[in-house]
Amino acid sequence: MSDSRRAIADYWDAAAAGFDDEPDHGLRAAGTREAWDRRVRGWMPARAADVLDVGCGTGSLAELVAVGGHRVTGVDLAPRMVARARAKLAAAGLAGRFLVGDAGAPPVQEGGFDVLLCRHLIWTLPDPERALRAWVRLLRPGGRLVLVEGRWREAGAQAEPYVAGAERLPWGGGVGAEQLAAAVGPLVAQLRIEPLSGDAALWGGPVGDERYALVADL
Repeated sequence: MSDSRRAIADYWDAAAAGFDDEPDHGLRAAGTREAWDRRVRGWMPARAADVLDVGCGTGSLAELVAVGGHRVTGVDLAPRMVARARAKLAAAGLAGRFLVGDAGAPPVQEGGFDVLLCRHLIWTLPDPERALRAWVRLLRPGGRLVLVEGRWREAGAQAEPYVAGAERLPWGGGVGAEQLAAAVGPLVAQLRIEPLSGDAALWGGPVGDERYALVADL
């Protein structure tokens, strides 16, 4: 593993213990969990599907996917995040496969998934457009990308600096819907933007920054 990847893994390993304290990470409040469950169910196919959660963190969205009857695989660079995701689904009596690996180039077979789900990860990637192309190759014909992204305060906060060199990340402050749609559009057959900022239940309270889901079908 390169020094930069090791630094990123160490950063998120250190964050793992308290990661679920954020309302939209741990989904501990019933209203927040219900709000995310409603969104996730709307993004997933009606039939049971193979879903890849890239940058899965502690597995909260993966758990909702599994509860919905889908087969979920999670990938995260931080081993402690992966360990918590495995434990979370096991405690809930749910099946899930979780791998330690680079979410920008997941260690899974191409063409093996119906849906690729990604939440609040793209800002951490050194080459996000390359990752988007790689993600599309992981989907079956007619597959779907679900990218929950935004330009949020936390990503650019100076009080909690990210790893050295983060100031050079192309989308380090988050990415707006228009810019992400321009990058994804040539790779897919159709896409839509679903605004999320106005749904306070998702975040544990009102937010004033840009948050959205980009849903794209091949």
